[in-house]
Amino acid sequence: MSMSLPTPSTAAGRDGLRALLADPERAVIGLDFDGTLAPIVSDPEQARAHPEAVSVLASLAPKVASVAVVTGRPAEVAVRYGGFADVPGLEHLTVLGHYGAERWDAATGKVTAPEPHPGVAAVRAGLPALLDGTGAWIEEKGGRAVAVHTRRAPDPQATFDALRAPLTALATEHGLIVEPGRLVLELRPPGMDKGVALLTHVRDLSATSVLYAGDDLGDLPAFTAVDDLRATGTPGLLVCSGSDEVTELRKRADLVVDGPGGVVALLSTLFGPSGGRSSPSGV
Repeated sequence: MSMSLPTPSTAAGRDGLRALLADPERAVIGLDFDGTLAPIVSDPEQARAHPEAVSVLASLAPKVASVAVVTGRPAEVAVRYGGFADVPGLEHLTVLGHYGAERWDAATGKVTAPEPHPGVAAVRAGLPALLDGTGAWIEEKGGRAVAVHTRRAPDPQATFDALRAPLTALATEHGLIVEPGRLVLELRPPGMDKGVALLTHVRDLSATSVLYAGDDLGDLPAFTAVDDLRATGTPGLLVCSGSDEVTELRKRADLVVDGPGGVVALLSTLFGPSGGRSSPSGV
């Protein structure tokens, strides 16, 4: 898969792309999983990475400081659905699962994580009665969060809207927050978000540039983190894995690509097919 390297629509994005191309060895490539590396499907358990994602990441990872998959899924699940384990070339891959509460490093193959928040078990126990008859269903997230999906309900958006207030009340009662997404409401502990995870990872590596690609509302904190890094002198590039369901991300992105296929194509072209540094016109 290949394409011409596009020109970002913003000056900040063009600066970010220039920095990435100039010094890839000190760059962090941050990527959401669902909707960015993997197409959105009606059953999240059937989600799998784009067919070319692993080979492209294996080619990209040795050229940069880190490729970080930043996801709300448990790290082990993202590794399994992504096919990231035991792949030559992916030694610089890290999966920050549960919004950074879990970490899996390809170099060791191990997951590290703190103890789960007790409120997650409490809300899980209360959800069946709350969701009865709505057509919504529950996705387990390894005891660290729980998600309520409405995509398969008779009226997905109306069900999403109707459930938002009662789910927020339930979450608040047990010390959790609700993170809305593309026809999904996730109940999880506060202080866990993709922005904190990305910012910490970039600073830990003393990276000099960052690219972040996402598709959903949960990626907005990561976009804000990149804006914060830009404001303190670390250039960044924001990429939206195109979705008509989340216009907020499209409006804030420097580049909009056509879903996971577009993300994979962009990454495959970023430093040239043979590892050289390519430049789009105007950058």
